[in-house]
Amino acid sequence: MRAGRWRRVASQVGRSVTVWVVSTLTMLVLAGILPDFRLQSPTGDSATRIAVTAAFGAGAFGVLSAVVWPLLVRLFLLVPTLVLGLLVFFLNGALLLLALRLNPAERGDAAPETAVVVAAVMSAVASATGGALAVRDDDAYRRRLYRLADRRRRGGPVGPATPGTVFLQLDGVGHDVLLAAVRNGLMPTIARWLGHGDHSGRGTRPTHRLTSWRTDWSSQTGASQLGILHGSNHDVPAFRWYEKDRGEVMVCNRPTSAVELQHRAVAQAGHGGLLAVDGASRGNLFSGGAEEQALVLSIATRRRSRETRSRAGYFAYFSDPANAVRTAMSFLAEVGREIGQSTRTRIRKDRPRVGRGGLYPLVRAFATVVERDVVVAAVMGDMLAGRTAVYADLVAYDEVAHHSGPTSRDAAKVLQRLDRSLALIENVAEHAPRPYRIVVLSDHGQSPGETFRTRYGLTLGDLVRAGCGLPVSRKAERTHSGAEAR
Repeated sequence: MRAGRWRRVASQVGRSVTVWVVSTLTMLVLAGILPDFRLQSPTGDSATRIAVTAAFGAGAFGVLSAVVWPLLVRLFLLVPTLVLGLLVFFLNGALLLLALRLNPAERGDAAPETAVVVAAVMSAVASATGGALAVRDDDAYRRRLYRLADRRRRGGPVGPATPGTVFLQLDGVGHDVLLAAVRNGLMPTIARWLGHGDHSGRGTRPTHRLTSWRTDWSSQTGASQLGILHGSNHDVPAFRWYEKDRGEVMVCNRPTSAVELQHRAVAQAGHGGLLAVDGASRGNLFSGGAEEQALVLSIATRRRSRETRSRAGYFAYFSDPANAVRTAMSFLAEVGREIGQSTRTRIRKDRPRVGRGGLYPLVRAFATVVERDVVVAAVMGDMLAGRTAVYADLVAYDEVAHHSGPTSRDAAKVLQRLDRSLALIENVAEHAPRPYRIVVLSDHGQSPGETFRTRYGLTLGDLVRAGCGLPVSRKAERTHSGAEAR
């Protein structure tokens, strides 16, 4: 036992030293490339002094990232989601500037904008180096997983032998879409669970079965998820509707509406919800009665407290600066990917097609990168904490399919990335203190089609106004539908 402990300590020290050396070399390379980043005095220094300055700066930056970064993330838990993603770079740059200022020789300096770039590159390189060194180290992998567990429950008693359940909702994925993705090799994890064979073509023993189901009249997330989590979706006729007695427009993804719908469902069903006993709700519209909640819309309007920590999932993920930088860089890459894909659809004049400008690239990047990363990390923490039931909504496919089409190449790529998230969660289950059953489900499917305005040349509102003899725009008047309405 003692020899094994010393080997683990030696291995950890070796990895830390290697990451430090690589970070030092990265800092030296960046100092040679970037004009506003220097590691020597204005009059020049010897190569040895420059190397010592780089080593001190890299070491100080690593220590500050490990010690100060989690405290900064806690301070910014109440910052809006997209703003927090942008702050990641600037906070990291500020830590680098502080690391350079701590050098007693006072040799290093950088312009603020350059510090942001240097810090981002160094964090990414350090993360990649540490991950590469720990790939074949099971103990290191296990320790990285356990860091994601809830600290309040770490060190507690051994988990129960009864299995817990993890519900993973692939938002908007229809039965036929999933089958096609499995057949095309886009979702090997799902294929293996269904016994469709692995990458070598050999058959595997199925651990899951796939069944289809039909929604009721309201085929959308609000109605389906309310019924799944709270046992009733009574009086939810659509995604958006007008209630005459209240004089209010209800919208399922509006926080105030989500609060009201959840309250009605609890009263109608007569119980707290699916997750009322030691449950966790992650990335959902409704809480399901869970004590642990993150990115849950129905508590977004409440005053923050220990009981309503809707941003708690952020701390679990962004407390690691390497995670923060990796997610922020993936966010920017996804924005660029969306701009490129939407441009291609306009050039090819694909039909049907909807507008994808404005803030949509940012919304898509949040849904496909930030929300996915934070929710998956939160689920991993819940499993390692041994919670009884976890329900998580992965909205990435739904967001892309609504704009690119449910069977588009863009949406298929998102399914491929979601399958990797499922594989990661499956791996974490092996380290959990209790066995887990993983249930993958969907809330609704989608059908490709043109919008009302694209198909008929006027909005539904214009059609109603024209039919009532009210004035409409000249463009709407000239359409065939407008003439029919009059």
